[in-house]
Amino acid sequence: MLSDIDIARAAEKLPPAEIGARIGIPPEALIPYGRDKAKLDPAFLATLNGRPEGRLILVTAVNPTPAGEGKTTTTVGLGDGLQRIGEKVAVCLREASLGPSFGMKGGAAGGGYAQVIPMEDMNLHFTGDFHAIGAAHNLLSAMIDNHIYWGNALGIDQRRVAWKRVVDMNDRALREVVLGLGGAPNGYPREGGFDITVASEVMACLCLAEDLADLEERLARIVIGFRSDRTPVYCRDLKADGAMAVLLKDAMQPNLVQTLEHTPAFVHGGPFANIAHGCNSVVATRAALRLADFVVTEAGFGADLGAEKFFDIKCRSAGLKPDAVVIVATVRAIKFHGGVAREDLGQEDVEAVRRGAANLVRHIENVRKFGVPAVVAINHFSSDTPQETQALIEAAERAGAEAYPCTHWADGSAGLLPLARRVAEIARSGEARFQPLYPAELPLEEKIATVARQIYGAADVNLPEQARSQLRRWEEEGYGHLPVCMAKTQYSFSADAGLRGAPTGFTLPVTEVRLSAGAGFVVVLCGEIRTMPGLPRHPAAETIRLDSEGNIQGLF
Repeated sequence: MLSDIDIARAAEKLPPAEIGARIGIPPEALIPYGRDKAKLDPAFLATLNGRPEGRLILVTAVNPTPAGEGKTTTTVGLGDGLQRIGEKVAVCLREASLGPSFGMKGGAAGGGYAQVIPMEDMNLHFTGDFHAIGAAHNLLSAMIDNHIYWGNALGIDQRRVAWKRVVDMNDRALREVVLGLGGAPNGYPREGGFDITVASEVMACLCLAEDLADLEERLARIVIGFRSDRTPVYCRDLKADGAMAVLLKDAMQPNLVQTLEHTPAFVHGGPFANIAHGCNSVVATRAALRLADFVVTEAGFGADLGAEKFFDIKCRSAGLKPDAVVIVATVRAIKFHGGVAREDLGQEDVEAVRRGAANLVRHIENVRKFGVPAVVAINHFSSDTPQETQALIEAAERAGAEAYPCTHWADGSAGLLPLARRVAEIARSGEARFQPLYPAELPLEEKIATVARQIYGAADVNLPEQARSQLRRWEEEGYGHLPVCMAKTQYSFSADAGLRGAPTGFTLPVTEVRLSAGAGFVVVLCGEIRTMPGLPRHPAAETIRLDSEGNIQGLF
């Protein structure tokens, strides 16, 4: 069996102009990045304003497990499947972070015969967007400390600087650092730290902005810290927003690539699914909707994180109205949620499937709360037995959702044609009646409780008094209308990664709340969630190398 990287390397690539032509993009609207990537010219994007929009399909999944689910693989396969049945379609994905690529999660280009290419570029530096975001973020960091060094005219309380630095790599040693050591020439010593680039508010701003002007306004609204009287200090107070926008000018342009079957794919932006909203950019999604009849996109991690944020943050902010949802599950993942150890997942266990299906059922029920019809894609593994697959189908049907076994990893688009036809039918039906989970006017504390109880199944929320006071203060300052961005472990509905399946009756522990005024949401940290991941004991980087011919090996 060929590896993902071998399959991708052997694929025929069409020139970007031919890919763009499939959805009406003229060659002159593409800015080439090498032979197989291109960005969309902003002038062309402006001409799309006012066009009718196609139908939006979200691909989400059960809670991730070590067994794998294949959400991106299914997103790509569904796009190819819709194209195969004659539809005009585009795929919208996030860009990959170097941290997961060299850590344990791997890249973000799909897998098998349902991939986006060039796979190596996608999982490495791509078009440099992440580097631009990191540079813009760290420029603001440098200007904060420079302002303090030259007299601190804004009266920034160094104990209350909320803006960290970022690097696009998992590096736990940088979580908490001391800055400015070495005497007066190096500034004033203070505590600081690093987040991973995909957790940056600059990333979130870029992905939610409608255009460059909107991006600059969002950057200006970023709260970098507070004065001694607790009044906020904004990015615009430091006059950093203009220069940051300059660094982000090219990064704001969506990237056009292709799938193995030459379906147009917009790969742009990549915010963390639990720290930010976990979706690709509004600019890319909206461009795709105005160019294609169907747009297939994904949201990070399981539906409790990615899909909820897609609905409550991205769709609310951009006015998007999704038409259908596909929930990805695997027999292996469901058995894991049913209590089977990772090393035993290859053995048939129908009862474990029935137990673990509670996780899938809750996701189906949750998606329904947003008024969008859902179907289930069962991403097939060779170890799955017919009895296990049938048990999963029956569980989905009892929850009111159709389930379709899919073999797109091995067979490409041919492996999920029944799913593609059904999704197209549902999306065209007008059945969707999208609505966010909660109204904007609901108090912030109640928004947190609503997500915790209605999506996670929590009985209560443990909100420290300090956090509660902070939320009230932000409401008084005019931020009460913002949605909440819940940051918790992706492995469970709860904040405890060890609680599999569909736990209930637990208390959700909130540890910290953060204001992302530029992005337009309030981050709620729960449990032991971190904004800078660490590498595992044996990171993927150990097996990534160049062979004797200079080809990259080990990416996945």
